[in-house]
Formats: sequence, structure tokens, C-alpha cells
Amino acid sequence: MSSAAPIVEIKDVERQLESGLRLRIKRARLEPRDRLALFGFDRLAAEAFVHLLTGALLPDRGDVLIAGRNTREISTDAEWLQSLDRFGLVTERAVLLEAMSVAANLALPLTLAVDPLSAEMRARVGALAQEVGLTDDQLSGPVHQLTPADRLRAHLARALAAGPAALLLEHPTRELAPANASAFGETLARVSESRGLAWIALTADEAFTHASGARKLILDAKSGALDEGRRWTRLFRK
Repeated sequence: MSSAAPIVEIKDVERQLESGLRLRIKRARLEPRDRLALFGFDRLAAEAFVHLLTGALLPDRGDVLIAGRNTREISTDAEWLQSLDRFGLVTERAVLLEAMSVAANLALPLTLAVDPLSAEMRARVGALAQEVGLTDDQLSGPVHQLTPADRLRAHLARALAAGPAALLLEHPTRELAPANASAFGETLARVSESRGLAWIALTADEAFTHASGARKLILDAKSGALDEGRRWTRLFRK
């Protein structure tokens, strides 16, 4: 395994989905600091894509390499967890504990001692919250009081907590209005720039994609090719 290997490399992958359709991806690479917005993935395809990259699923054919290592070679739980640790996941499938404080939820990837939080952990959680645009007042309140836009920011903070090399985002702004999607894209751009973080977002949101500064690629479901689309619609032209 070379230290110069891409974070992610996909080669001629196919995987049967629960819907009976097949997910095909001919070629894809994620290099350090890359920002990729992949269009053309529905909910099931996006979930399968994330599982393929984390090694939770293996392709029916083709190969997925993470930092130069084929996911087919992962043979133990310890190796799988080490591979998984490279990624922070931003997905509505990740559970937030509704009755607990936002601060406790952000601390859970780091410690089980959340009641009460130590002063050191509270400081770490506060820094995460500030980074993603959550306030001190929101940290003290329960998760169920967050707006959809701020729940997404909480998911982002959780994904960042362990210092991943890359983020994987599953249709993060699906429930947001365009203004909130753009604001989240700006936050993600700022965070990824300051941390030197790469990410892939499975999305269909032009406002978010534009604000995040991502490279937009569109999946041809039949061939599996990921090709450059028109970068922005006229809505975003100055």
C-alpha cells in the first residue's frame, strides 16, 4: 500500500440493489482535498455506495480500494474498523438521541462519559459546534428542538469528531430549502478547507453543490460512467 494512493479508488464496480436494479460505477477517485458532488444516485444507490466504500458491502464485481487497499482483503473486525475510521458519515441513518442534549450527542463518538461531560470534553464539543455553526444555547438543549438545518450541522459535527480523512454525505440537504442548503454548503467548504478534508456528497442539490465548491459529476446508470455535467444552472450565474 502506497502513501500516495488515493483515499478512494473504484474500478468497474457493480452491485445488486434491494430494488433489483444494479449500481454500476466504472471509475472514480477521491484524492486528498477533493470535493465531489455525485448526481444520479437515489436513496438506495447512495446507501449502497457508502456501504461499498466503508467495506460494509463488497461489490459483485470490480474493486473498491481505500488508501490503496482492496476492501476484499479486509478479513478481521479490527481491519474493518481501521478502514472505517478514515470516513466521517453524514447520513440521516445515523442515530441522534432525541432526548439527550446536543452536546452529549456530539461527545458520543469520543466518550461514553456524557452525564456529565468533563470540562475537557465540553471544550472539545464546543469547538466542534462552533466549527459547524451551532451555538452554545443549542448545545445545552435536546436534539429534538433542532431545526432540520441544525440537525444536519449536528450530524456534520459528529462526523468530524474523530478526525476522519474524508467525509461521505448521503443526500444531506434533501429536506432543506435552497437558502439553508447553500448555507450548509458554505459551512462544508469552510470546514473542508481549514481541515484539508476530502469529501464525497451523493446529492441532487445544485444550490448546495455550488456553495460547497464541489466538482459535479453525473452518473450514467447504464454505463456506470461519472462525467462532468454543466457546472451550474443559469440560476447561479452572475
